[in-house]
This record gives sequence, C-alpha cells and structure tokens, in this order.
Amino acid sequence: MLKKEMHWNLGKKMLRFPARRPMIMGVINLTPDSFSDGGKYMNPQAASDRALWMQDSGVDFIDLGAESTRPGADPVDEKEEILRLLPVLKRCRAKLTVPLSVDTYKAAVSRVAIEEGADIINDVSGGGWDPGILDVVAGGNVGYILVHSRGMPKNMQRDARYGDVVEEVFAELSNKLQRCLNVGIAKERIVCDVGFGFAKDKTHNLKLLRRLDRFLDLGRPLMIGVSRKSFLQAFAKQHGIDIEIMNTIAQTVAFFLGVEIWRVHDVSAAVAARNFLEKLWDTDLLQ
Repeated sequence: MLKKEMHWNLGKKMLRFPARRPMIMGVINLTPDSFSDGGKYMNPQAASDRALWMQDSGVDFIDLGAESTRPGADPVDEKEEILRLLPVLKRCRAKLTVPLSVDTYKAAVSRVAIEEGADIINDVSGGGWDPGILDVVAGGNVGYILVHSRGMPKNMQRDARYGDVVEEVFAELSNKLQRCLNVGIAKERIVCDVGFGFAKDKTHNLKLLRRLDRFLDLGRPLMIGVSRKSFLQAFAKQHGIDIEIMNTIAQTVAFFLGVEIWRVHDVSAAVAARNFLEKLWDTDLLQ
C-alpha cells in the first residue's frame, strides 16, 4: 500500500508524511479532570519529564492541553488555562526538539502559546467557540489542526444528531476549511480531524472510522484521536481486554484508510504498532 505523499507546513519547518507508517502525537493533559490522565501531570516538572520520555520513546509530536474538552466538561477561563500551560510549554520548548502542539480553542491562549514557541495549534472547535483564534493562527506562522465538533463540551452530545454522519461531518469540515483559507491560513498549514467523540455517539464513531477514506477528499492530511474513547472502552469491557488493544486496532484501521497521525495517550503501544507497520514495507522484506 502506497499513499500520496503529503506535507505539513509548521512555519519553521516543513514536515513530510512518510507513506509507509503513521506519525504519532503523544498527549499530555495538564488538567485535573481529563477523562484519561487528569491530575497526573499538573506539576510542571512531572509534565516536562513525561514529554521528554515521550520524545525519547519515538513520538513525532507532543500535544499539551490545559483545559479538558471531553463531553460534559466545565469550561476554564483563559487566565487559568495559561497559568497551567506556560510553565510546561517553556520547559518543553527548552528541552525538546519534536514539534509542540497546544490543544486550545481560545485566541488569547493560542497567542501566548505561539509566542512561547508552540509549533501547532490543535483546535477542537474548528474555530467555532472563539472565532478570533483563526486570525491568531493566520498571523502566527504555525500548523493548525482543524477538528470537527458541534456545541460546547458541557452539552455537545445533545447535538449528536445526523442523517448521514459521514457526509454531514465532511460538509461541515469542508466549510470550516474554507473559512480558514478565507482568513489567510494557507492550506498546507492545516491537518483535519473528524473529532471522534465530539457530538458523536458510538454508532456515529464507528461509521466515521469505517469511512475515513472519504475525508481524503479534503485534500489535507488526517489526524485521529480515538485513544481511550468511550466507544472503544465499551468494546474492551465487553470482551475483557485492555483498552490499548482496541486503540491499536482502531488506529491501524485508520492508517490503512489513509490517516497520517495518531493522537495517543499510550505511547509505547502506538510506537510498537507504528514500527511494525513500517517493517511490513521494509525493502529487504520485499526482495
């Protein structure tokens, strides 16, 4: 299997996505209430140590998030978010060489993050919760992850209503992508994400996973964040297996459907799967 070669412009560097393996974005939540690791990395030293370990383990990017955007989460004001983020971002920027992503939907937080060396803004709202964020990204010369969602975290599951979830999410992402272009964010700076779990129920998530190749028509690299999501948790519990097995299955399916980046919590499992996929197309094996 060979995919069309894609590039991502992060301003200071141009990334080329390899055709034979996914890239991995390791997640560090600087929050007390994230669904996966809330509270574990509130200490800046612990968080920066974790980031360094992730880099040494083989991730391609690290994503720092200082506000939980899980369904049902309460909002955090921008001052608190910046207070949580800055000490970790500064430490990471001083120690790490991999690109750093900041998971935020706020213009003010994005501006500070870019000033402090963030390479990527990962916006779960797709510019919908604080419209000023698009102008900040446009002027910031950084990469942008455009995520599909509806509503706000506190009540987004009320908006999990679709006739055809694949085509509606595709249309909404297409519209958001055009809006980004209209404000001056160059297309080559954008990666798209269908937003698993954000205003989607279990059936919606499965349909999107099955049809991820539809989103190749957006003309941009794709990222997925299925790691430890509830629809996979349900399958893991039903069969009495570790959630990371389900994560790896879903991520591998996504890779074969054209996805370029896995956003993950369990770095070790993802790196092992990534290395195995790459080995499948080792030129020595093909001879």
